[in-house]
Amino acid sequence: MSESRALQTELATDDITPPKSLWQRFEPVILGTGSIVVLLIVWELLPRLITMGAGTKLFFTTPSQIGATLWKMFATGTIWTPLGVSASGFAVGLGLAIIVGLPLGVLIGRSRTLNAMFDPFITAFNATPRLVFLPLVVLWFGLGLWSKVVIVFIGALFPILINTYEGVRNSDKLLINVVRSFGAKEWDIARLVVVPNAMPYIVAGLRLSIGRAVLGVVVAEFFGSESGLGVMMVQAAGRYQVDIVFAGLIVFAVMTLAMTAAVQMLENRLGRWRPQRSGGE
Repeated sequence: MSESRALQTELATDDITPPKSLWQRFEPVILGTGSIVVLLIVWELLPRLITMGAGTKLFFTTPSQIGATLWKMFATGTIWTPLGVSASGFAVGLGLAIIVGLPLGVLIGRSRTLNAMFDPFITAFNATPRLVFLPLVVLWFGLGLWSKVVIVFIGALFPILINTYEGVRNSDKLLINVVRSFGAKEWDIARLVVVPNAMPYIVAGLRLSIGRAVLGVVVAEFFGSESGLGVMMVQAAGRYQVDIVFAGLIVFAVMTLAMTAAVQMLENRLGRWRPQRSGGE
């Protein structure tokens, strides 16, 4: 009995991990922030050290100039109209892609007939560069909002559709059979088993779709739109206003990061039901 207690005490002692030091707790934040600060300092100093001629400096800018330009654009309100146009095309296109892609991915994943019917089209359109569709989209929908929405929709649809399909196909077959044995219908199986099991795939598809949606907005505004952040960047590049080009780039990046963070929060909330792995217990 004493040997058993000693063994239990030894195992319990081994499971206790020592407390992390201050550096270990804040190491990722310190390293990440430090690398950004170093990059900004080098970026700030590099254009000032270039001595290849006065004309060369037209193509360079510094973080301080970009920050001042962004502050001025937001303070004067000149950025709100193009930002609203880009955000509208992004939100509508991405929303439609989610509305269509999620249920279609579930249906195709659960039906061999639908899979056989739609798989050639999905494979072909997913492998085709989105830029190829732009001339037809502009021809059919003009240079307004809806051409941008269609390009965003085409770009964001396939990541969420394909990931949802893969998640449905990889659902726990044993659990599906157990639920079906209790008389559950197809809708109940999809709602109670298939979609929750496919949630990690769906969230991954959402994160990919956000990037594709932003790319669709940029492509549409660069080549086939009359207004928006992309149009503002193209016009600024034509006037050699590099700080405005970088300002638009930063706004697009912040938009992508904000949407990705929102999806990450959704994943954390929806993923609480999943059991912990034995190694993490």
